[in-house]
Amino acid sequence: MSRPIPYLAIAILLLSILFAVSPWFSSNFAGYSPDQFPSTETFWPVQPAGWAFGIWGLIYLWLIAGAAWGLLNAPQDMDWQRMRSPLAVSLFLGCFWIAAANASPVWATVMILVMAVTAITAMLRTGDRNPWWQLSPVALYAGWLTAASGVGTGVVLGGYEVLSHQTAALVMLIVVLVASISVQSLRPGAWSYAAAIIWALAGVITANWPSQNWPVIGIAALGILLLGWCAVSGLRRS
Repeated sequence: MSRPIPYLAIAILLLSILFAVSPWFSSNFAGYSPDQFPSTETFWPVQPAGWAFGIWGLIYLWLIAGAAWGLLNAPQDMDWQRMRSPLAVSLFLGCFWIAAANASPVWATVMILVMAVTAITAMLRTGDRNPWWQLSPVALYAGWLTAASGVGTGVVLGGYEVLSHQTAALVMLIVVLVASISVQSLRPGAWSYAAAIIWALAGVITANWPSQNWPVIGIAALGILLLGWCAVSGLRRS
C-alpha cells in the first residue's frame, strides 16, 4: 500500500523557498520611505533602524530548514499538520508582501496583520517534540511579524496624519507589548518569539537615540526587559 503524498509538507517547503527568494523579484525593503505618504514628516519613531530588518535572512533560512526537516521526518505527523495550514496562508501572502509594501503601505499593513495572525496561530499549534525544527523557526517568524504589524500600523497612522508620528509610535509600541506578552504567555517555551520582538525594539531604540526620544526609548526598553523576563521564565518552566 503506497503512502499518501504529503501535500501540505511539500507546500510549506516550496512556499518557504518562494518566500525567501521573493525579495529578488522586487526592491529590497528596509522600512517605508517618506514619499509614500501625504505627511511631510521624514522620521517615524516607531520604525526600527534599517539594520534590524536583516533578521529576515535568519527567518528565511530557518523556515526552509524546518520545512525540509518536517517533510523528511514528519510528513504526516499531526503535531506538524495542525500548524501547516495557517503557516501556508502566511507564507503565501509573504511572497507578495515586499511588492505590496513598495506599492501601497495600507494594503501592505493589512497583509502583514493577516500574516501575523496566521503565523501566531501556526506557532500555537506546534508540538513540543522537535522545537528547533518546528516551534523555534515559526515562533521567530511570528514574533517579527507581530512587531512589524505594529510598526506598519504606526507608520500608516502617522503617515496619513490620523495621529502624530510620536503618538502613533507610543500607541503601537504599547499595543505590540500587550499583544506579544499575551501570546508569549500562551506558549512560554517559544523563546524565539520574544527574541524577534526584542530585536525589533532594539532597532527602535537605535533609531530614536540620536533625537533622544526618551518616551519611545523608555517604552521600547521596558518591553525588552518584560519580554526577556517572560522568555527566561518560560524556558525555566519548559
